[in-house]
Amino acid sequence: MRKNYNYTRRKLYLPEYGRHIHQMVDTLLTIEDRAERTRQAKAVIAVMGNINPMLRDTEEFKHKLWDHLFIMSDFQLDVDSPYMQPSRQDLAIRPEKLPYPQSRIIYKHYGKYTQKFVRHLVHDVAEGSVDKELLNVARYMRTKSFEFNHEHPHNDSILRDIRVMSGGDVDIDLSEIANMRSDYRPHTPVQRNVKGKKVQHTQHSQPRRVQKSSTKSAPRHAAHK
Repeated sequence: MRKNYNYTRRKLYLPEYGRHIHQMVDTLLTIEDRAERTRQAKAVIAVMGNINPMLRDTEEFKHKLWDHLFIMSDFQLDVDSPYMQPSRQDLAIRPEKLPYPQSRIIYKHYGKYTQKFVRHLVHDVAEGSVDKELLNVARYMRTKSFEFNHEHPHNDSILRDIRVMSGGDVDIDLSEIANMRSDYRPHTPVQRNVKGKKVQHTQHSQPRRVQKSSTKSAPRHAAHK
């Protein structure tokens, strides 16, 4: 008696359908009549659909079953399919490689887009419409520098950072930075002492009020003589 082990059998292209359905597909390849082969292929599709009877009658699932039938036949089955027969090249398409950013960020606390915007302003220097945009960038840089260092930056450092990010091609007047108003509002909790208790609240929230008791405690009477 010859023993038949699984490692001696051919590879299952779709193991979720089992070996019996793969053997049915192998039998389809031996049928010479095309009409009979197509009729038997539809019968195999009906058996494959019994695996998921809830999705068997949907159009998308039927298309998927026919694609799986061609895959299990190693794309050698020639039948009249209601859908376009897939090819081996269609299933072997690899996704395109994603381009990862390789640019170096000079000042990470400002962010990558701040550096890109400053370098973009280099091309608009000759038009004379850069001053207002530079002030907005400087205001944003002052805000991010305060969040990172927890202290207000000097105007000289903001001016120096703009020059470095632009490669020395963009400059701004130091007096305009000094007169610039910052709209930054800190969101860190502030501690205040209310009668020995620390109360934390942000700048936008109101401090908690401590209500005074209207009733006064009665004085303790002296002991009876």
